Amino acid sequence: MKPEVTRRTFLKTTTAASALAFPAVLRSQAPGTPSPNNRLNVAIIGVGGRGGAAVTDMRNENIVALCDVDEERADGSLKNFAGRFPAEAEKYGAAKRFTDYRKMFDQLGNQIDAVTISVPDHGHFPIAMTAMKLGKHVYVEKPLSHTVWEARELTRVAREKKVITQMGNQGHTHDGTRVLKEWVQAGVLGEVREIVSWTNRPFFPLWREPVGAYKKPDHSKFVPVVPKTLNWDAWLGASAARPYDPAYLPGLKWRGWWDFGTGAFGDVACHIMDGAYWALDLGAPTAVEAMSAGATDVATPHASIVTNYFPARGKLPAVKYTWADGGLMPPLPKELEIGRDLQSEAGTLLFGSKAVALCSFYYDTVRIIPEAKMQELASSLPAKTIPRVQGGPFVEWLRACKGGPKAGSNFEYSGPFTEAVLLANVAIRSRRRIEWDAAAMKVTNLPEANQFITKEYRTGWM
Repeated sequence: MKPEVTRRTFLKTTTAASALAFPAVLRSQAPGTPSPNNRLNVAIIGVGGRGGAAVTDMRNENIVALCDVDEERADGSLKNFAGRFPAEAEKYGAAKRFTDYRKMFDQLGNQIDAVTISVPDHGHFPIAMTAMKLGKHVYVEKPLSHTVWEARELTRVAREKKVITQMGNQGHTHDGTRVLKEWVQAGVLGEVREIVSWTNRPFFPLWREPVGAYKKPDHSKFVPVVPKTLNWDAWLGASAARPYDPAYLPGLKWRGWWDFGTGAFGDVACHIMDGAYWALDLGAPTAVEAMSAGATDVATPHASIVTNYFPARGKLPAVKYTWADGGLMPPLPKELEIGRDLQSEAGTLLFGSKAVALCSFYYDTVRIIPEAKMQELASSLPAKTIPRVQGGPFVEWLRACKGGPKAGSNFEYSGPFTEAVLLANVAIRSRRRIEWDAAAMKVTNLPEANQFITKEYRTGWM
């Protein structure tokens, strides 16, 4: 079913300054005011699942609203929190509960300072954009957006509204991410011209079961019925209307469908590629090539190999960055000791002219290989020059909201980074090499690929 309105329709009916249309009731509300006790009035959107981390880390703020399309999943996170922090559990009892973020902003918009957004990928942009248009600070779980165009727009509006932002890629707060950047800046690795990352994601067959194929345990026909605690229309949000099907949820099955998720890239590339991307200031690739298995017009692949070509940046040379998922592993580098293997879950190798760095999933550990080389260089490695982060990404964001240092994965950084990550999906869906003009936000060699840069939106949710 086609949505009733397209992005192009929105752009034609709004001013160049606003670029997006929102319900009039939202535009009329004033931004929230910081609480006099230096606690923020926070709304948590997406309470179940990953939102449970927000429930925990926001516990010292004033929680004014809890919004989740599935009340049962939300209750699960709150009960878990109560078990861990029984003395603090009652503070969530006073928060107003919603299953639709639009109604939440309509009723409490002028009482909210900041929002955390922990929902499926397709919901990130509409919610974050609505919040920022109202002047709210926003924390959005990775990936920042569902499409390249959305990432660009979120970056633009965050800058325009001067709100405090953060994308939730935990590794960006880790010490190892800073160590790697310090090594690159000090020339420890020499010229890095090649990077390789890998992961065993996606999780299959859990992620994707054919729509309409679900059977009862006795193998009889199953007629999908929306769970009583789920607001299915709100879960769909700006995506095209369709019947509920257990192929989409519960769980993380939605990640395997283009309409809702972004496959392995949206799931973990914002973690695995982050340290290398930041250390080398990679910016936007000029070309992307992809091989994949299992992808269809509606579903993400079982496995893929994607090659990004980043141009030279000042004194830094061009970089070829290869990504492999679905359990595909790179060849063992000659620098790795015999008998030593790479972590199969995920990792990154940076090949420099002077040394090779091996990094773990979240850059918890960053080592030069072989270990003998690490020990040889240990005494000459640079001192810590980049400020370290105390606490994780939520804590860093809260400090920034209260006047502290800017959060490291703010949209000025995470927006362009997300664009680079999601271009891989454009190449996968196009099945041809794409040449990318970042300034024009356009694939130049394959016009039909530009349909994957953006998408259509359902009326009433934007």
